[in-house]
Amino acid sequence: MPLSSILAVVGMRSEAALLPPEMPVIVSGGDPVRLRALLLQAPGGLTGVLSFGIAGGLDPSLICGDLVVATRVRGPGGAYAADLGWSAALARRCGARLGMVAGAPGVVGEPARKRALRAATGALVVDLETEAAAHFAAARQLPFAALRAVADTAEEVLPRSAAIGLTPDGRPAAGRVALALLRQPRELGALLTVAKRSRVALQALGGTRDALRQACAA
Repeated sequence: MPLSSILAVVGMRSEAALLPPEMPVIVSGGDPVRLRALLLQAPGGLTGVLSFGIAGGLDPSLICGDLVVATRVRGPGGAYAADLGWSAALARRCGARLGMVAGAPGVVGEPARKRALRAATGALVVDLETEAAAHFAAARQLPFAALRAVADTAEEVLPRSAAIGLTPDGRPAAGRVALALLRQPRELGALLTVAKRSRVALQALGGTRDALRQACAA
């Protein structure tokens, strides 16, 4: 599949910047509802859909920076199968683990909620974009794959201030985060940890560009 006809779906501009430049990209800004509306405007002529970006760990064996490629996706809207050949090639070339990815309508930040979601779905990780991307691919009858890097692990708390940290176009919303910290200053340490772990996860994703090219060409 040519990269120029594979639609990448991400949450943040920093994730989009790691993709091959010829790939068309939709950036959700961390809003699944907005993402579904944007996908309705996606161009024709696509040959595949890729969900790409960071994720929250659900499997306690995963550490920050580990890569996961979806075999299936399960969320509130249903379950979807990934393209097995594309996904296997992607996992092999990236050194990623294959498994279920969970979709969620909002941030899953508390360890207890992560454990419950893991028990309900068997998923390795959770994110806000993959379910919508998989639904879109199924509706268009297109091959689908998801490549995600673990940021926060299964036993780490994602603070509430992190959940409002993006603008609609996927850029950092520093003003909103600052206001949230004024209300909950005790979250500062956890927020700094989140930022550090997100950089590690993004670095892991940045190292997959050549592997992504090769897997799509296979």
